[in-house]
Amino acid sequence: MRPPRPRPPSRALPRRLLLLLLLLVLLWAPGRPALLRPGHSHSPPPPPPPPPPQDAEFTFLLPAGRRECFYQAAPPNGSLELEYQIIGGAGLDVDFSLESPSGVRLVDEYRRSDGLHTVEPTETGDYKLCFDNSFSTISEKLVFFELILDSPQEDEDLNSWAEMAEPEEMLDIKMEDIKESVEMVKSHLERSIQMQALLRAFEARDRNLQESNLSRVNFWSTVSLSVLLLVSFLQVCLLKSLFEEDKRRAWR
Repeated sequence: MRPPRPRPPSRALPRRLLLLLLLLVLLWAPGRPALLRPGHSHSPPPPPPPPPPQDAEFTFLLPAGRRECFYQAAPPNGSLELEYQIIGGAGLDVDFSLESPSGVRLVDEYRRSDGLHTVEPTETGDYKLCFDNSFSTISEKLVFFELILDSPQEDEDLNSWAEMAEPEEMLDIKMEDIKESVEMVKSHLERSIQMQALLRAFEARDRNLQESNLSRVNFWSTVSLSVLLLVSFLQVCLLKSLFEEDKRRAWR
């Protein structure tokens, strides 16, 4: 009777170990997102709040027979100050309109060269600014406008740092005095920036007027000189013809 043959080692166990190791490597590999436990949901972080609207100034060329509109977002319960000037083009005038986000027309002007308007308090949404040059068929206009926005959030931020920095002991200079000084400096700086922008607009308009007047003066000076030379030539020809007639009579 033959002895029983030894069975070969089972290969199922090593395969299971390899699959288990591979699964652990995939789960703990760097850069792979962690698995969520049942019953726990991973919500994305809330989006950051939108930045507050900023002051802006813009210069653009308005073609003849065209109407251009711009939209500006405004904070709620704030103030919006708008100033525009026509710094180039024949007549230096356009039609201007301003509409609120609810569709109410706040300003409606015709054939104006400049304007200053303030909206207070403002509504949440986009204000519509339109410049109309449809009444002109030839001349294009160079338009400059500036927007200054003031939101109550800036005042709240200023008050918050003052409350956080309030000392316990009494000081020679109060925080209220510092706050008033900071607000005064801020308002003066904003006003100086606004005045500088307006002065640049005035300078551009005066330069355009001077260049236009210079071209007109040169043109009419050239026309006058041409007419003067033509008249002088005709006078010389007329006098010469008179002397020639006298000579002919003398020879006869």
